[in-house]
Amino acid sequence: MTWLEIGLALLAAALAVALYRQLREFRKLKRWASQSRLSDPPEAEGGWGEVFNFLHRHRRVMLKRRRELAQLMVRSRRGAQALPYGVAVLDADYRLDWCNDAARDQLGFDADRDRGQPIVNIVRAPEFVDYLRVADFSEPVRLGSPGGRRTLSLQIVSFGDEDHLLLSQDVTGAARVEAMRRDFVANVSHELRTPLTVLAGFLETIQDLKLDAGRVRDYVGLMAPQAERMKHLIDDLLTLSVLEHAPPPPDAERVLMRPLLQRVRAEADALSLGKHRISLEVAGSHDLLGAEREIASAFTNLVTNAVRYTPAGGDIRLRWISTDAGGEFSVEDSGIGIDPEHLPRLTERFYRVDRGRSRETGGTGLGLSIVKHALARHQAALAVDSRPGKGSRFSARFPATRLAAAAQKVQG
Repeated sequence: MTWLEIGLALLAAALAVALYRQLREFRKLKRWASQSRLSDPPEAEGGWGEVFNFLHRHRRVMLKRRRELAQLMVRSRRGAQALPYGVAVLDADYRLDWCNDAARDQLGFDADRDRGQPIVNIVRAPEFVDYLRVADFSEPVRLGSPGGRRTLSLQIVSFGDEDHLLLSQDVTGAARVEAMRRDFVANVSHELRTPLTVLAGFLETIQDLKLDAGRVRDYVGLMAPQAERMKHLIDDLLTLSVLEHAPPPPDAERVLMRPLLQRVRAEADALSLGKHRISLEVAGSHDLLGAEREIASAFTNLVTNAVRYTPAGGDIRLRWISTDAGGEFSVEDSGIGIDPEHLPRLTERFYRVDRGRSRETGGTGLGLSIVKHALARHQAALAVDSRPGKGSRFSARFPATRLAAAAQKVQG
């Protein structure tokens, strides 16, 4: 064998060894890349070592980014869970992908059961279906929750390329306030319309007809109660406004119960005109701490209602009881009583059990609302016990923090 042949044989052997090593390292790379879950790249020397080191660094960077992205997703979902309104992630076709607990509660979503479902298959309210069909999401749509317990405001917000957020907010309180505002305006307008119509009619008659002085006096006499009725209504509205917006009542200002109770009873006697048997009973020796004008207004309204709704010859009992545990002013009558269905709404503005009778007695429909607000400002509560045909008992209950040892003895 010549030296040339020997050289060629050695070269072929070296090339074979090199090719074998390359194939071996390639197989390592192939086995590593074919794993379902990549581990660190294998060790290698030479050029393959540089390649595997590069892959190792790249893998570390990717793992770090994946961890950061996972942490960001966890924080984002935790933030969405903490939001006070519902959040649902929808895909381009408005199919549910994810939702927070508020959305589950408000809209009845089940993240496992409903995932992938078109949102209109879950929220089937016609208003919401129309909202999606029109695709004008500049303003939210309002609808009732499943079961009709709440009022919800829903709005679609687009993000990314074609994804969407469905935001839901419980606006039951706002809807209730809005309804109360509408009712309040309507009630005030209704209450003022009748006396104003009467006044306008009489004034037109006096202006257009030649009446003698006696007839004019008769008409003026008929107009006076209507004007007085409007005055009472406006006074009560102003009182309610003051109670709602005035600073909290003082904690150290003493309300002397003896003169207050005597004054309340005197007002009851004056309103009754001797038609009722009115008594005052006192047990305990405490004064109240707070705003005397507000407390007097609450007591007077309770007594006035008792006189108005108790037939002539009936009994009205005023009672003040105080101990170290608290105080209670109660007004009990033998009047017409109240059906149980009306009791929860008695303190609503303009709510009347019998509208016709209330107008006959001169009520504005705001008295018990005034009582409720005045008592609440003194951490007190109103309790009502009534039976139709048997009479009623209204009790204003004050906590011990609103009591002070009486400066003078209270007598009935």
